[in-house]
Amino acid sequence: MQFDVRALTADHLVTRLSIDATSEEDARRQVEARGLFAAAITPARRPLFGNFFAGPGKKRGLSLVLFSQELLALLNAGLSIVEGLEALLEKEGNPVTREILTRLLTALREGKRFSQALGEQPDLFPPLYVGIVKAAEGTSDLPRSLARFIDYQQRIDIVRGKIVSAAIYPAILMCVGGGVTFFLVGYVVPRFAEVYQGAGRSLPWLSQLMLDWGQLASSHTKSILLALVLGITAIFIGGRRFFAQGGVTRLLVKIPGIGERAQIYELSRLYLTLGMLLEGGIPIVAAMETVHGMVSPRIKTALQNAREAIQSGGQFSTAFEANNLTTPISLRMLRVGERSGELGKMLTQSAAFYDGEISRWIDRFTRSFEPLLMTAIGLVVGLIVVLLYMPIFDLAGGLS
Repeated sequence: MQFDVRALTADHLVTRLSIDATSEEDARRQVEARGLFAAAITPARRPLFGNFFAGPGKKRGLSLVLFSQELLALLNAGLSIVEGLEALLEKEGNPVTREILTRLLTALREGKRFSQALGEQPDLFPPLYVGIVKAAEGTSDLPRSLARFIDYQQRIDIVRGKIVSAAIYPAILMCVGGGVTFFLVGYVVPRFAEVYQGAGRSLPWLSQLMLDWGQLASSHTKSILLALVLGITAIFIGGRRFFAQGGVTRLLVKIPGIGERAQIYELSRLYLTLGMLLEGGIPIVAAMETVHGMVSPRIKTALQNAREAIQSGGQFSTAFEANNLTTPISLRMLRVGERSGELGKMLTQSAAFYDGEISRWIDRFTRSFEPLLMTAIGLVVGLIVVLLYMPIFDLAGGLS
């Protein structure tokens, strides 16, 4: 969290700082560590649209994967955790990242464990990350846990990247098609309406309806533009809230054909996360508690019921099957993992199987959906043009 600080230097000069801290007390401690006196500390004002346009690195000030990769390389080279963080601090030029690394080093020098230092910054280091580091501290195998997390995050990013890439081209088509349609309806149609207004001829019904709209748009241009801007703003703000509350997932689940794939995608993420935690040495119940805050509300309720069943002595596969957290293939793989004692490995393999299936479905869907979308946009634009020129054809027929 960002804080705006007004501080006094040793020379009694007023200076202003922007501090990234977990709380006001943390910000005050950082200011005093610089030899300054904090006169006033206030939370930084957020912009209207927050960090909507910022990527993960800009939003958090730290790329978790990059941080893990660099720390892993230093640990494999023989450096301790403190030495590795000091090396990262020396080469870092971003002030926000330097503040984060400084807080980690300060906590370690105070005698705290690395997982405790990470847990003091929950906005930067999620419970999943803190959990695997805490488990690694018990086995003294932090490099392996970091490597497992890097592989986990990269696999998630690959599937997410495929989904985003598949959505880019249709989004561009819809924006271009919508822009052309609005231009025709908002600019071209009113001009044609002025031409046809004094023609004194009866027009086809659809053409007359569209031209009536053109006359309305021509006489109330400012009001329509204002209403359009307000509508787009309301959709934008509502869309942000809809995304944040998991509404997209609930909507996709209800769409025939897509809903099944959305459920498989959710289960794949659940299996991959649980598999990584179990392979890292975290008990099943603790792993499920860690994952609980990372899943959608529908999965969260089912996962809670499954966790209670397991705590009561039930089998993992049986509890998941009873709460609709399995598919026929994953259920068989989970049972094999229970018999062989490699449940974490089987969860990871189940996730890999479904990741491949999701990728193939995305490729098939985009190859069929994009031509249909282009056809629909062409039909809409073509219909508007035909309706505009129908009176001209009618007039030409009358003259002949």
